[in-house]
Amino acid sequence: MKQLWNLANQLTLFRLLLVPLILIAMLYGRHGMALGLFLLAAVTDFIDGLAARRLNQKTALGAYLDPIADKLLLSSSFFVQALIGAVPWWVTILVLGRDLMIVATALVITLTTDLRQFPPSALGKANTAVQIATVFSLVLRNAYPLGWLVWTTEKLLWVTAAFTLASGAHYAVRTSRRMGRHMPEGH
Repeated sequence: MKQLWNLANQLTLFRLLLVPLILIAMLYGRHGMALGLFLLAAVTDFIDGLAARRLNQKTALGAYLDPIADKLLLSSSFFVQALIGAVPWWVTILVLGRDLMIVATALVITLTTDLRQFPPSALGKANTAVQIATVFSLVLRNAYPLGWLVWTTEKLLWVTAAFTLASGAHYAVRTSRRMGRHMPEGH
C-alpha cells in the first residue's frame, strides 16, 4: 500500500484518470480541451518519471502502472481518432493489433514459463515516442487545422505504421529467441 502513495505513482494514477476525460473530449469535438488534457497527461508522465528517479521512488507497482497508463492513452486515442475519422482504420488496427499481440504473448509466457520480465527494447521505446508524437499531432491538428500541421500529421501516421510493424516484428523475434533459451530439451 505504501507504494501507492508515493508522488510518482500518484501522478501515474492521475494520468490514468485523465484518459477517459481526454477520450470524451475527443469524441465530442472539444479539441482544445482534449489538447490541454493530453498536454497535462504528458507533463505528469514526465514528472512521474523524474520523481521516481530523483526521489528514489521506483516501485514494482510503478513499473507496471506507467506503461499501462501510456498504452491505454495511446491505444484508446488511436481508436477514438479512427471513430471520429481523423485516423485511417488500418493504422489503428496496426497499433491495436501489435499491442494485443504483445499482451497475449506476455500472458502465455507468464502462464507457461518462469519468465516474468519483459523489458522494452530501444525500438519499442522509439515506437512509443512516435505514437505519442502522432497522437499529439492529431489532437493539435484537430484543434488547429493548419496546412503544415495537416501535412505533418499525415506523414507521422505513415511513420507510426512503419515503427509499429518494425517494433512488432522485432518483439516477435526477440521473444522467440528468449523462449528458445528457456524451453526444456525436446520441446
